[in-house]
Amino acid sequence: MKVDFNSFVRRQTADSSFTHWVISDLEILNRVDANFHKAKPGYKDGVILVSIDPEGFFSSVKLLKEGDKLTGEFKARIAGEEPRKSIQTKGDKLPAKSVDVVIYSKAVLAENNEHSTVADWEIVSINASPEVDGTPIIPETLIANHFGLSGGSATNMTPEQFEKALKISVLYWKDKAMVC
Repeated sequence: MKVDFNSFVRRQTADSSFTHWVISDLEILNRVDANFHKAKPGYKDGVILVSIDPEGFFSSVKLLKEGDKLTGEFKARIAGEEPRKSIQTKGDKLPAKSVDVVIYSKAVLAENNEHSTVADWEIVSINASPEVDGTPIIPETLIANHFGLSGGSATNMTPEQFEKALKISVLYWKDKAMVC
């Protein structure tokens, strides 16, 4: 079983509004390898989440306080996708208390020709959270996934499951923003 980095994860840098890390790719792969046997199922078959030691990772979630300035953008995440709205704030990225590495199988990546390597599995996202129990998916991302919008990945949720997940997402993110 070989795991490698998908090119999509490379958007996650210290200057981005995403999780970033200050450890080597090799260290990440070693942590994934050591915990692969404890992988949790993702949103569909062929997608897994591997929890790893959060040391060296930074989350970009910030708790907002009254008066914080917000900025917005309308842009595509990657070439070929339709643009999306996003809201950010300025501030320091918080050290992670938990990290989930999102890994797609070769078969899932082949569905939309999204593979970057010949590996059996590819890391497509690294999600660090300032919460020990993780951070709910951002409402707009959940919606794009559920309704199959450009760049979204099908959730296969029932309407009831989607409504429950959306409620959790909205309640968590109502007073938080990603750091830009």
